[in-house]
Amino acid sequence: MDNPKSSQLKEFPLGIDEETEQQYALHSNLLQQFTAISSIDKAWIFKSDTDSSQGMMFSVSQPNLLANKKRKLILSSTVTKRNDGSVNLQWAPFPVEVSGVSAMVPSPSGSKLLIVRNPESDGPSRFEIWSNSYLEKEFHIPQSKHGSVYTDGWFEGISWNFDETLIAYVAEEPSPAKPTFNDLGYKKSGSDDKDSSSWKGQGDWEEDWGETYAGKRQPALFVINIASGEVQAVKGIDKSLSVGQVVWAPSSEGSAQYLVFVGWSFETRKLGIKYCYNRPCSIYVVKAPHESKTNENEIHSTESAQALNLTQTISSAFLPRFSPDGKFLVFLSARSSVDSGAHSATNSLHRIDWPKDIKFHQSAKVHDVIPVVLCAEDDGFPGLYFSTILSDPWLSDGHTLVIPSVWHSSQVLLSVNVLSGQVKRITPADSNFSWSLLTLHGNNIFAVSSSPVDVPQVKYGTFVEKEAGNNEWSWSDVSNPIYKFSEKVSSLLSSLTFSVMKISVKDASQNPTKVITTNCEIKQPMAFCGACYTQNFPENLIFNFMPISISGSCKPYEAIFVSSKTKKTDTCDPLIVVLHGGPHTVALSSFSKSQAFLASIGYSLLIVNYRGSLGFGEEALQSLPGKIGSQDVNDVLNAIDHVIDLGLASPSKIAVLGGSHGGFLTTHLIGQAPEKFAAAAARNPVCNLALMVGTTDIPDWCFVETYGTNGRDRITEAPSAEDLSLFYSKSPIAHISKVKTPTIFLLGAQDLRVPISTGLQYARALKEKEVPVKVIVFPNDVHGIERPQSDFESFLSIAAWFNKYCK
Repeated sequence: MDNPKSSQLKEFPLGIDEETEQQYALHSNLLQQFTAISSIDKAWIFKSDTDSSQGMMFSVSQPNLLANKKRKLILSSTVTKRNDGSVNLQWAPFPVEVSGVSAMVPSPSGSKLLIVRNPESDGPSRFEIWSNSYLEKEFHIPQSKHGSVYTDGWFEGISWNFDETLIAYVAEEPSPAKPTFNDLGYKKSGSDDKDSSSWKGQGDWEEDWGETYAGKRQPALFVINIASGEVQAVKGIDKSLSVGQVVWAPSSEGSAQYLVFVGWSFETRKLGIKYCYNRPCSIYVVKAPHESKTNENEIHSTESAQALNLTQTISSAFLPRFSPDGKFLVFLSARSSVDSGAHSATNSLHRIDWPKDIKFHQSAKVHDVIPVVLCAEDDGFPGLYFSTILSDPWLSDGHTLVIPSVWHSSQVLLSVNVLSGQVKRITPADSNFSWSLLTLHGNNIFAVSSSPVDVPQVKYGTFVEKEAGNNEWSWSDVSNPIYKFSEKVSSLLSSLTFSVMKISVKDASQNPTKVITTNCEIKQPMAFCGACYTQNFPENLIFNFMPISISGSCKPYEAIFVSSKTKKTDTCDPLIVVLHGGPHTVALSSFSKSQAFLASIGYSLLIVNYRGSLGFGEEALQSLPGKIGSQDVNDVLNAIDHVIDLGLASPSKIAVLGGSHGGFLTTHLIGQAPEKFAAAAARNPVCNLALMVGTTDIPDWCFVETYGTNGRDRITEAPSAEDLSLFYSKSPIAHISKVKTPTIFLLGAQDLRVPISTGLQYARALKEKEVPVKVIVFPNDVHGIERPQSDFESFLSIAAWFNKYCK
C-alpha cells in the first residue's frame, strides 16, 4: 500500500526545487514588466508642403515572450515647431504592428517607401513600393535570382538612387548547383530537377562569416528597376569579395550612374565578422546596370566595367557617406583594429574628394579627418568609437556630420566638421547619461537619452548661437507614448541612483612600459582644446605603422555604480559585479532592462570598464592584449576593493556576472579569488582557450589576446604544443582546483563564437569537485542569448541563484 505522505509530495519541473520555484514566482512578474518596455529602432522625418509641420515615423520593437520573437510596430506622429524652438509631436492614437517585414527604407524625397519581406524558407523575396496611401508595386524575386536580402546592420545596404527609379541592395547570391543522384547513380547536369525519383546531394561545403551568419551565402550586389521589376546583378565585382553598405554616387543628368560599396576579402577561410572590425575591407566604385547613356571617359582603367578599389592605401574603410553637394565622400576606418589584431579599437575618419567626372586613374587620395587618439587629456576627446551612422547625417552647412560615439563610460553625440577636423561634444558635458541618435530635423536633432536607472526619454536638440562664437546645443524633452512602464517599475527605479567612478590603476608607477604597434605618425603636434571638447587636426597629419610607448594604460579606468538611494545603517545591499565581453567593448551608462531588474530586487551593481575597454584612447585599449586573465582580473578586483573601502559593499555578499569575455573574467575571478564571491553567473563564457581555438569562428582572437599584437604572426589552424600550453595557462580552467563558488551557466547551443563545449567542460569539472552548479542550455540560441524567452529565463534564473547564495 502506498504511503499517503508520498502521494502528497509535489513534483517540480526539471532543475527547479521548492526554493527556486518560490523565487521564480516572486520575481517573474516584475521581470515581465521590465521586459515589456519598448525600444525605438529607427525614426524618419518626411518632407512636407508646409514649413509648420512634418510627418514622422518611428520603428518600435517590443519582446513578445509567447511568440519568442520581437514584435515590430510603426508609430506615426506630426511634428510642429514652437516659437521657442522646441517641438510638439501629435501622435497617432495607436501603433500598427508590422509582421514579416525585414526592412523599411523611405526614398530620398519621402514620397515612396520600400518594404522588403524575406522568405522563411525557399520562397521568393518580396519587394513592395508604397506611396502615401496605397501599394504601387509588388515584386517577387525568385531564389534563382538571389536569396534573402541582407538586413543585418553590417553587410546590409539598401539605397535608392537620386531620381527614385532604381534601388541597389545586398542579397545572398543564388544557390550553386548541387549534384543530383537517383537509383541508377549520378544524374548529369541538365536533367529534370523535378524528377521525383532523384535527390540532391550536398556538394562542396562553403565557408560563411561565422556567428549569426551560419548557412548564409555570399553577399552580392543587385539593382532593381521599380518601374519594370527587372533585377540585375552588378557586374565587375570580384567573386572573392563579400559586399555591403552600398550607396549611389552623385551623378549628373545623362551620365552613367555608379555605386559605391564596401568589400571584404578573405584568403583561406572566412573568420567570424560579427563584432570583429579587424577584418580588412575597402571601398569600391562600380558602374551600375540599367544604363542607356554612358560617358566612355568615366572610371579610367584597363577594364572599365571592373570595380575600382578607392582605398588601397588604408587597410580598413567602411560606412561610406556622400556630402549633400556630392563633392566628397567620408568613411570610417578600423585600421587600428586591422593593424593590431584587436577585434575592435579606436576608429579614424577620412575623406575622399569626389571628382565631377568620376575619373579615377588609380586609388583616390585619402585625407585624414580624425586620426586615432592614442592618449586623451583627462577630460578631452578620447577618440572615435562608433559603428553606425545615419543615411543622411549632415547639418545644413553640408560639411558637418552628427554621429554617436563612446566617451569613457557613456555614449555621446558629436558634431564633426569634415573639412577642418573640428570635433565638438553636443550633448551635455555635465551629464553621465548615454545618448543615441534617431534622426536629424534640419539643423536640429531627435535623440534618446537614458541612464542605468532612467528609462529612455526622447530628446530634441536645437542649435543656439551666442556671442563670441560660444554656440551651444539646448535639449528639451519630447512627450511620447513609446517608453511606457508600470507604476511598480517607476517606483522601484525612482528609489535607485547611479554614479560613474574613476578607479586608479593599482601600482601604476610600477606598470611596465609596453611597446605595441599602432598607425599614427604625427608630423606636427596635435592641437587639443579639452575645455570645449574640440580638437583640430592639421592637414599634414600622416598615418604610418610605428612603435609607441604606453602611458594611457596608467590612467584611471571607470566603473558604473548603481545602488539604492536609501542608506542602510547596519549593512549594505549585496553587490553584483557586472562584466562586459569583448574584451574590447564597453558597458555604457544607458538603460538595461535586465540590469535594472537586478538592481530593483535589492542588489547594488558594480559595472566595470576595465582597461582594454572602448572609449578611453588607443593606448589604454592596447594595454590588454597579451595580459588577459591578469590585468583585467586585477582591474576588477581593484574596483571591488574600491567600493568596499568606501563602505558601499559588504565583502561577504558579492556575486559576479559576465558573458563571453565577461564570462572569462567571471570564471577567472572565482578561481583566482575563491574567497571573494558568494555566487557567480556565466553566459557563454570563455573557459578554456586551448579547447576554444580549434572550434571558434575567431581563432585569431585567441592568439592576439594571449600573445598580444605579436600573436598575429602565430595565427594558424594547427596550434603548436607551445601555443596550446600557453592558451591553457591563460584560461580560467587552469585555476579550477581552487574554485568553491556556486555558479550558474547559461549556454547557447548554436554559439559559434564561444562553442558550448568550453562552458560544459568547465561546469562538469566543477560538478566533479562537488561545487554547486546549475546549467541551462538554450538549444536555438547563438552567442548573445537574446531570444526573448531565453533572455527572460536567463535573468530570472540568475536572480534566483544569487538570492539563494547572497541573501
